[in-house]
Amino acid sequence: MLKIRLKRMGAKKNPSYRIIVINSTTKREGRPVQELGHYNPKTKVMKLDKVSALDWIKKGAQPTETVAYLIKNCNDDGTLNYVKKETVKLSKKAQAKAAAEAEAKAKAEEEAKAAAEAPAEEATAEA
Repeated sequence: MLKIRLKRMGAKKNPSYRIIVINSTTKREGRPVQELGHYNPKTKVMKLDKVSALDWIKKGAQPTETVAYLIKNCNDDGTLNYVKKETVKLSKKAQAKAAAEAEAKAKAEEEAKAAAEAPAEEATAEA
């Protein structure tokens, strides 16, 4: 069975990868059937022959989870369409504080809504 996977290159603590088609039983740095491109996760630079990759998938080659993500987020020219995540991770303390503020705000809105309805009910009762 053929796999489309990453072959690690680069120095210690500075990885870069080649995207290759290889037999699934061969070791990670073994001789590939075909090289499809390269990917550097630190700089988010990628060059991929997307047409060939999709062609190999049609022939039955199974991409790994990471390679499937790279193919999915690849532009037509073979570069990575990297979208930086907008969400900000908060500590547990900050999450608790934000939840308490949201709860207090919701309670204040409820009280304001109840106070606004009370005079309206009195006006209809008098008429």
